[in-house]
Amino acid sequence: MKNTWVNHCARLVAGSSVLALSLAAHVQAAEDGGLALEEIVVTAQKREQSLQDVPISITAIKGDTLNSFAAGGEDIRLLSSRIPGLNAESSNGRVAPRFYLRGLGNTDFDLAASQPVSIIMDEVVMENVVLKSFPLFDVDRVEVLRGPQGTLFGRNTPAGIVKFDTRKPTQEAEGYVSASYGMYDTATVEAAYGGPISDKLAARVSGLYMHRGDYVDNAYTGEENAMGGFVEAAARFQLLYTPTENFDALANIHIRSLDGTSALFRANIWDQGSNDFNENYDPKTVYFGDTHNNPQSYDSWGTSLKMNYELENGMTLTSISAYETANGYSLGDIDGGNDTGPGFIPFQSSTQDGIDDLDQYTQELRISGQVNDKLFTQFGFYYFDSTLVLRTTPFFVPDTVLTHKNETWALFGQAAYDMTENTTLTVGLRYTDDNKTLTGYSGAFGADIAPVDLSGSKLNWDVAVNHVMSDDLSIYARVATAFRAPTIQGRDIAFFSNPTTASEEKVISYEAGFKAELLDGRMRWNGAAFYWDMSDMQLSAVGGGGNFIQLVNADKATGYGFETDIEYLVNENFRLTAGFAYAKTELKDPNLLVGLCAQCTVTDPIVSVLADGTVITNPNNPLYATGELRASVDGNALPQAPEWTLNFTADYTVPVDDGSEVFIFTDWAFQGPTSLFLYESEEFRTDTTFEGGIRMGYRWAEGQYEVALFGRNITNEQNAKGAIDFNNLTGYVNEPRVMGIAFGAKF
Repeated sequence: MKNTWVNHCARLVAGSSVLALSLAAHVQAAEDGGLALEEIVVTAQKREQSLQDVPISITAIKGDTLNSFAAGGEDIRLLSSRIPGLNAESSNGRVAPRFYLRGLGNTDFDLAASQPVSIIMDEVVMENVVLKSFPLFDVDRVEVLRGPQGTLFGRNTPAGIVKFDTRKPTQEAEGYVSASYGMYDTATVEAAYGGPISDKLAARVSGLYMHRGDYVDNAYTGEENAMGGFVEAAARFQLLYTPTENFDALANIHIRSLDGTSALFRANIWDQGSNDFNENYDPKTVYFGDTHNNPQSYDSWGTSLKMNYELENGMTLTSISAYETANGYSLGDIDGGNDTGPGFIPFQSSTQDGIDDLDQYTQELRISGQVNDKLFTQFGFYYFDSTLVLRTTPFFVPDTVLTHKNETWALFGQAAYDMTENTTLTVGLRYTDDNKTLTGYSGAFGADIAPVDLSGSKLNWDVAVNHVMSDDLSIYARVATAFRAPTIQGRDIAFFSNPTTASEEKVISYEAGFKAELLDGRMRWNGAAFYWDMSDMQLSAVGGGGNFIQLVNADKATGYGFETDIEYLVNENFRLTAGFAYAKTELKDPNLLVGLCAQCTVTDPIVSVLADGTVITNPNNPLYATGELRASVDGNALPQAPEWTLNFTADYTVPVDDGSEVFIFTDWAFQGPTSLFLYESEEFRTDTTFEGGIRMGYRWAEGQYEVALFGRNITNEQNAKGAIDFNNLTGYVNEPRVMGIAFGAKF
């Protein structure tokens, strides 16, 4: 959206706050000594290492900070722009999130779509977009690994990984409970407890309940508080068995249930030629001609077993077996309005998409360990098998039911060798074989479809050098490759069209960075510059009058930029963090032409494509009017790829007496100009957007208890998160402002 004076003022206040806090920090730093930031331990290379020693651009966030972001009932998309270079959005509500790193992502809204950002939860890949949306609770740490991760984590990681690790059982009994209540009847309860069952057995159980009441009216039907709410519940049980010193086994069972409202599409909220919301937009009102009120319901559960066995030679054999399953549906008013408006809507459309059954099996075996004082190695085998049954209900024809099967296996290895006392060389290789099959029944054609088979294999590699300049500074350089396996898109079969496919995409990335600790350990400052080059990039041309999704391969795309993270412990009561990322992306394919939106103002060159494939570029040519108009997107930025992101937090406490304190925590996330589709238009783009949060309260009994007031999106920003390129100027927006009260206790 274009900036209003309120936006300018809010950004000025936020920027001034950062400057003021920084100046205060500089002054205070001279007064305190003996303090240092705690070490951050990550598992980005499938072993525990200090964040400062890993030659990868990584941002790590503690679970406690994540809880502050989620206070208003937000889902996994809360990470968007709160980590440098990361964007997240969904046209499917609280399920099927789409992630973008360094400008790379996939706007495909189909439930079978693959993504170049992989989500890993407790060392298990969540491949399907519904699995990616599993709620966040009892989280120990989030690690975001930017850049290709094709060696240790495999295909579908050209952009990077978002990795979640939950708290594990220990022999120390402990737990917590937290609860909050806020606007729109938004309530959350999270609790966990863990401890020993015996000297060889420990357990941990945790759970989450979230609720929001319906708060959006349907002005067309006259129904108040018709939609917008949800009820979500999830639980996890973990059992850790350590019968001997050289063997342990961790079992994990988790479950989730969601009932609520899918994304609300709002018709004609832009005027032609403008990306400002117009008078049709009211955050608490829609004008749906259908009476179903956009319901959404999903259930899922999964289990995993991780076993570690220390061999006599000092190596460790690790096995991770996992199973995930899900089913559910979302029903949406696609046109976002009714037969009388708001604005011009050529025809009505509601569509229901869902998963009849999803079964995902994964197995990893690896051996790792320190071969000698200079060499660490790990190598292993990975297997992935998934069956996904999708049902699409257009309502004007019988249902289409498609089965996607995907089987993958891989061999991988990595070695880290200390060439000198200060220089480490890391080399990795992975060979992957991937096979996909699409079968099923088309309700539109009233017949089985012809099976579609795709296969691909790839050898990926990466090389990194890390050099320790001093105790407080290291520099690194990394070259890495990855690929996204061939993809089948079948949703258009339900709308009288054929499936489309895309061949594998391949990326090579160059990265150089530094990791520094300054001010006697008070400040941690990490940064990296990157350049990536992707060939045969898989893209989804979405929308148009048929609401299609068609896969295409672009010849090439490139991106370059940088990201940086800063954490500063001013004193024992004052902590600051900040992050910034810049990414310049560009499509490079003069022959790539995509369909146009129905009513928007496209700023790209528009050509006419005749039935025989002839391209007419001159509008004065008599044949121009006889062809299909398309946009040439050569040179465009990638969709949903912000030019920059900025985030910062400030955490300040004031001791009151022994064991008690007053605290205030604030966080702000900014996102730069972003195009929403492959083509560029005046309407389907955003300018600078931002959201801020705050949490302030009182802790007592040495931090055992806490009561707080919180606010999310405290300035009540109205930001477009995406658009529906269908038959009008329809969009979907960010979460509303939620303010409330919270209580927490540790035991």
